[in-house]
Amino acid sequence: MFVDQIKVYARAGKGGDGSMHFHRGKFRPKGGPDGGDGGLGGSIILKVDPSTNSLRTYFFNAKLFAKDGEKGRGNMCTGPSAEDVVYNVPCGTLISRITEEEDPETGEIVERFERVADLTEPNSTFVLCKGGKGGKGNIHFKTSTHQAPREFTPGEDGEEGRFHFELRSIADAGLVGFPNAGKSTLLAALSAAKPKIANYPFTTLKPMVGVIHFGPNRRGTLADIPGLIEGAHQNIGLGHDFLRHIMRCRVLLFVVDTGGTEGRDPVEDLETVRKEVSLYSKELSKRPWCILANKVDVEGADEHVTRLKERFKRVKILPISAQTGLGMDKLRTYLDKQIGQDVGIEF
Repeated sequence: MFVDQIKVYARAGKGGDGSMHFHRGKFRPKGGPDGGDGGLGGSIILKVDPSTNSLRTYFFNAKLFAKDGEKGRGNMCTGPSAEDVVYNVPCGTLISRITEEEDPETGEIVERFERVADLTEPNSTFVLCKGGKGGKGNIHFKTSTHQAPREFTPGEDGEEGRFHFELRSIADAGLVGFPNAGKSTLLAALSAAKPKIANYPFTTLKPMVGVIHFGPNRRGTLADIPGLIEGAHQNIGLGHDFLRHIMRCRVLLFVVDTGGTEGRDPVEDLETVRKEVSLYSKELSKRPWCILANKVDVEGADEHVTRLKERFKRVKILPISAQTGLGMDKLRTYLDKQIGQDVGIEF
């Protein structure tokens, strides 16, 4: 099961209470105050784990807790602090705090999302909820005129709140297009990724990211985004669930079926998908893009490629066949220029 967004409740640990204690010894039956401070409450920490690509864990456990610190002890000993609890999240996870407000127009209670973190660096950490500080023991309240203080302070509560975790795939380029345009076959041909490939719509139900090697020490990442349909910007056909995953892509590769194998018109398909992307995000529609005229090995594809060139005269068009390998070398050269990055010497 692939989960790319989830709401969770998190609560850090409370700090331990300070101690109200007086020293008692063989030769000091009425020793002074020596109550120690309480320990720190455990914090809830998120860590970016490169080996996971889903928020599935939180579907089964949407409540995140850390333990409380322990009470202070005598002889000015601080109580033990609770351990921090670390939860793993995938690269590309957006964290938003959820608050509730009354809508001034309808009077209904609505949720608001405030962005607090964008976790994109592998192995980086983020403190979601900080543990509470420990309370002060009575040793802190001793003065020259107040020799036997019985005052102490309780530990502070840990931070808590409701949060929205949203995964947005991280890739240099994204394959965008209608279902069955050949995106999964193309990703498999370019990288070592093994997406599910079959001749029916919505074979791909979750984003798949593959690494393309352009040389011994050059590579880029390519994402296969599930097929879009008309109305995707309004979340028709899980549109938002799919479109969010191309928000991080620097280059968009629009894949069209020039063979018309699904009985659709390639030019109309491309115009529709471009429109959906633009309506979803104006910023996204301004990213560099090109057209991958796929399935040119099918009879009649030449005519559709010509029509695409007439309609999109200023756009780079690469005729290819992911199935037969036609035009794939030129596509690799293009991608190397667009997204290829030096990654150092590989051993």
